[in-house]
Amino acid sequence: MSLLLGPLLRHGDTDSATVWVETVSAGVVAVRAGDRSGSARTFAVHGHHYALVEVGGLEPGSTTPYTVEVDGEQVWPEAGSPYPPSTIRTLEPGRPLRLAFGSCRVSVPHDEATHAQFGVDALRTYALHLAGLTGTGDETVPDLLLLLGDQVYADETSEAMRDFIAARRDPAQPPGWELQDYEEYAEIYRLAWSDPANRWLLSTLPSAMIFDDHDIRDDWNTSASWRRDMWATDWWRDRIVGGLAAYWVHQHLGNLDARGRAEDRLWQRVAAHEGPDELDLSDEIDAVVERADKEPTSFRWSFARDFDTQARLVVVDSRAARVLEDERRSMIDDDEMAWLDDQLRGDVDHLLVGTSLPFLLSPGLHHVEAAVEAVAGGLLGRPGAVVGEWVRRVLDIEHWAAYQEGFAQVGGIVRDVATGRRGRAPSTITFLSGDVHHSYLIEAQPAGGPSAASRILQAVCSPIRNPLPHVVRAGVRLASRGRARPVGRLLGRRVPPSPLHWRMTHGPWFDNLLATLEVRPEGLRLTWSTGVVVDGDHDRPLWRRVAAVDV
Repeated sequence: MSLLLGPLLRHGDTDSATVWVETVSAGVVAVRAGDRSGSARTFAVHGHHYALVEVGGLEPGSTTPYTVEVDGEQVWPEAGSPYPPSTIRTLEPGRPLRLAFGSCRVSVPHDEATHAQFGVDALRTYALHLAGLTGTGDETVPDLLLLLGDQVYADETSEAMRDFIAARRDPAQPPGWELQDYEEYAEIYRLAWSDPANRWLLSTLPSAMIFDDHDIRDDWNTSASWRRDMWATDWWRDRIVGGLAAYWVHQHLGNLDARGRAEDRLWQRVAAHEGPDELDLSDEIDAVVERADKEPTSFRWSFARDFDTQARLVVVDSRAARVLEDERRSMIDDDEMAWLDDQLRGDVDHLLVGTSLPFLLSPGLHHVEAAVEAVAGGLLGRPGAVVGEWVRRVLDIEHWAAYQEGFAQVGGIVRDVATGRRGRAPSTITFLSGDVHHSYLIEAQPAGGPSAASRILQAVCSPIRNPLPHVVRAGVRLASRGRARPVGRLLGRRVPPSPLHWRMTHGPWFDNLLATLEVRPEGLRLTWSTGVVVDGDHDRPLWRRVAAVDV
């Protein structure tokens, strides 16, 4: 079969959608949806062949089955598939927005032994549920699936991935069982997206994605000294270049609408290519992403989109655009902050901010991370700074709370939006995040000054499949109590005052979960659901709600 991976339904709007595929060899890919179609020639990256096909002229609010052809041969849907036809479901102005979101998913088998170790895959269970294979399948289909990081684990590889590594190089040499280069990234994406249920789900739900650390490596860009240590190795360049190039191909490109693609320098090369031969983008993409790692202002991974005036979604890169100078740290640099400042505005009903790392942690964890940053920055002198850096790496002290300069800036912007200083205040301002391997809902208020006209929320859904060890959960529960104040007394002037204070209102939950957010006339409904094995049927777990909150 000439289709290696996909199709993935990516960016969609009221009258068009894009479909991503990887093919076995160079060719022309066509997507047909009713009487509409689109086609594109593949482009190559390091011996792999990809196409992103746009289908336009669709009716708003329509649901249309589609097929995929490669060089005139229909390759999707697969013959005899138990799943319903893959469809393109366009947006309809005024239709209440519904999106699913979550993060952190390992790609391992779905049998009893693996369930005992990793739990049930919430994404796969949701696919079975929507397909009607484990229930009625009558749940409202989301307009978007938002995956908030750690789609692949480049540093914690599965048995299948290790078999692939061992077949091509000596794992006794660095980087060992971790990913080495683009070829290994291409394989780990194939493993992550090939399970039949998840493959069907990704073919029929429009998706948007952003990376987190494990897409590259644990603690990616946690500090200046961490970066120096990585670049001192003889394997890191291949890793970061391969990882970011694979991210552009597999995740980032599909996030973009037609205008965003037209502004992307790599896509410009693909779109402008003429002639009978396939474009090989390998050297150019490597150069662009290596520069992006060293000079973050040279490339933007963040993106935003509007769902008429009902909602605006802003997805923030909280990994690659960090300021990691010895004398200054911020989650995002000045250029990225200026972009975000432009995106976070009122005059929409609901403002959604996707960031892989939670903007608001539980109160206890927030103060710990702020304190560690202050100590690592020299609050207790040079010896304390050394200990602080060690603690930062061991305990993953790298969330927004550990970058207080950027945290205070973004918090101030959010306060201004919520108090009507940036247009009509939205009904809600909701951060959507993952990463921390427990899920919760937080509500925040401005710390002094005018009262907020908006409800300010932090909704976290993590993991989809990679549970937190039981020994850690008690500490997380303890840290979730109380209220986060603007600044801890012991930190003095080393921590800027916070524009917000907050408390956890629901959670924490430790199940493997996928969350949904639904816009309703009265506000938002947020739900968290999981997969449950019933009567020993590990192949077809059932979809069960863990919590539902109306805001």
